[in-house]
Parts: sequence; C-alpha cells; structure tokens
Amino acid sequence: MADTDLLIREATVDDAELIAELTRASWANKVAPSSSGHREEPKRVAEDLQRGGGFVLLRDDVPAGSVRWLPLDTELGVWEILRMGILPGYRGERLSQHLMEALIHRALAADIGELRLAVRSDQEQLLDVYAAFGFEIAPELEYTRANPMEPAPIVMRRWLRN
Repeated sequence: MADTDLLIREATVDDAELIAELTRASWANKVAPSSSGHREEPKRVAEDLQRGGGFVLLRDDVPAGSVRWLPLDTELGVWEILRMGILPGYRGERLSQHLMEALIHRALAADIGELRLAVRSDQEQLLDVYAAFGFEIAPELEYTRANPMEPAPIVMRRWLRN
C-alpha cells in the first residue's frame, strides 16, 4: 500500500454521523457487546467534536477509521483518546498507527502535556500496541468515562512534555 492512498483529516461536526457509523462498524464483533461504542450516536459524537476533536482516516478516498479526543475537565493540558476504530476490511494494514501518530502530532501542536486512554479489561492485548507509542499503565488514574456496569478499564498515559 502506498502512502499516497492514505489521508487523515480533522473531523468536523458534519462528520458526526459518519464517525458514529465507523465506530459501531469497527467495534462490531471486536469489542464486547456491552460496550457503549456499539450504541454510538451522532449527537454524542458531535458534542465530543465540539469539546475536543477527531480524525477520519480515508484509504483510497473511502472512510476506513476514526479516533476522537476530549480535554479532561479536571486537569489542564490532558486529552483523553477515545473510540479509535478501523473497519474490519482495512485491518492488518497498521492504519490505527497512522491515526495515533496524527493524534500525537496534533496534541504536541496544541501544547498538550499528556495523553490518556483506557483499555478494556477484556482487550489486554492492546496494552502492547499502545506501549509501542510510549503509553504506560497508570494504575493511579481512573478513566472518567468508565461504564459502571463493566470491570474498570486499564488506564494508560503518555507524557508529551516534562
């Protein structure tokens, strides 16, 4: 796959329906059915995009994945990464790596000091994936959007500046 086939663009509120669809389709048969990602609604996506931001990844001009981020209400200079997903037909091409790299560069440009994300307890295989991007398990942190009906996720953080 040539790099020219990929485009990552910043999402706008007009992308809310597309991102909700991408999230639901990306998480189908991949994430436990109890996850709220399966019930993603455009209204929630639009609110997230207005408060934080997101990216849509296109391969050959076709939407293949997305990711969002939100500023943490309780700490300045911290973003939480949420709802990263790649459609099943595009997996195995390391596309999530491109989304994560774009998000890290965007955070650096915005002078964000720390990124956080949560890994579901039933998806511990993702810990190594995120560790490759410099994220470390942070047992002292709680995920602010944790589903109280589920086991607590594992929170990871990456410092972007000292």
